[in-house]
Amino acid sequence: MTVPTGRTTVPERRSARAAAGFAGAAVLLFAVAPVVLSDFRLGLLAKYLCMAMVAVGVCLAWGRGGMLTLGQGVFFGLGGYAMAMHLKLADAGPGNLPDFMHLYGTATELPWWWKPFESPVFALAATVLLPMAVATVLGLFVFRRRVRGAYFAILSQALASAFAIWLVGQQATTGGTNGLTDIQGFFGYALDDPVNQRMVYFVIAAALLLLIALARQLVHSRYGELLVAVRDSEERVRFLGYDPANVKLVAYVVAAGMAGLAGALFVPAVGIISPALIGIVPSIEFVIGAAVGGRASLAGAVLGALAVAWAKTALSEEFPAAWTYFQGLLFVVALAFLPGGLASLAGVVRRRRSARTEQPAPVVPVGEAA
Repeated sequence: MTVPTGRTTVPERRSARAAAGFAGAAVLLFAVAPVVLSDFRLGLLAKYLCMAMVAVGVCLAWGRGGMLTLGQGVFFGLGGYAMAMHLKLADAGPGNLPDFMHLYGTATELPWWWKPFESPVFALAATVLLPMAVATVLGLFVFRRRVRGAYFAILSQALASAFAIWLVGQQATTGGTNGLTDIQGFFGYALDDPVNQRMVYFVIAAALLLLIALARQLVHSRYGELLVAVRDSEERVRFLGYDPANVKLVAYVVAAGMAGLAGALFVPAVGIISPALIGIVPSIEFVIGAAVGGRASLAGAVLGALAVAWAKTALSEEFPAAWTYFQGLLFVVALAFLPGGLASLAGVVRRRRSARTEQPAPVVPVGEAA
C-alpha cells in the first residue's frame, strides 16, 4: 500500500516536464509557425523538421546506445526513393513511364523492381520497412561479430558512400546524379498549391512529435536502461545473461525506420531526392546536429538538428565555399568542449557556480588549535 506524502516523485516531475514540452512544441508547430512564417519559410521549416526526425533516431542509437551511426543517409535515401518512385509513377499515370526514363533510358516498359511501387500501400510500407530490413541484415552481420567503436562508424560511412555511388551509376532507372525530380503530386494533392504544402508541413510536424514520443517511451523503459548498460559496459551485460547484440540491434533498426520515414516525408516537402542528399556528407550532418544539441537528450538532438539545418541554409548563402569547414569545426568544438551538447550547458554552468561558492575550510595549524 502506497501512502500519499504530498510530494511528487522524480518520474512524475519528469512526465510533467515532458507533457509541458510536448504541449509547447505542438503550439509552436501547429499554431505559431503557420501564422508567423511565410509559405516559403514554412516549407524550409518542414525540411528542417525532417532532419530533426533523423536526429531522434541518432539520439537513440548513438546517444543512448553508443553507436556512432555515420550511415543514416542510406536509410534516409531508401525511404525517400521509395516514396519518390511511387509519386513519379502516380504523376506519369497508369501504364506510363516516368519522365526521366524517356530522357535517359532505353527501356520500353517499367523495370520489374519499380512495379510494386505502383501500389500506395506497398510504397508507404516500404518507406519504413525497407530501411529497417537493411538495418537488420547489416546489424546482425556487424553486432554478432562485435564490431563497434570507430570500426562501426567507418563501416556505416562506407555503406552510405557505396549506396550513393550505386544510385549515380543507375541513371536509366534512378535518375543518376539528378535523382528523382519535379515531383508534382502527393497522393492526389498538387504540391504547387500552398494549401497542400501546408498540409504536408502539418503531416511532418505530427510525425516528428510521434517519433519523439516513441523514442522517449523507449528511453525511459526497461529496454532503455539496458541499452545504456550495454553502452557503458557491454561485457557485464553479457555476464548477466543478456545478448548485447540484440539490444543494440533494436535501437539501430528503430533509428533506421525513423530515418526512412524522414526521407519519405522529405520528398513531398522539397520535391526531389538525389544521391547528393544521402551520401557521406548528409550522414555526417545528421550526426553533427545531434552532437551540437546534445546526443543524449531528445529535445537537445531535435533543437540541434534544427539549428544546424538553419545555419547551413543561412551561412551557405554567405560562405558557399567555406560552409563545410564551419560545419566540421562546429562538430569538433562540440565534442571537445561540450561533449553533452547545448542541452548540457545549463548543468555545466550550475556545477561551476556551485564549485565557486563551496570554498574549502581553512586549515588550522595544530599548535594554534591547541
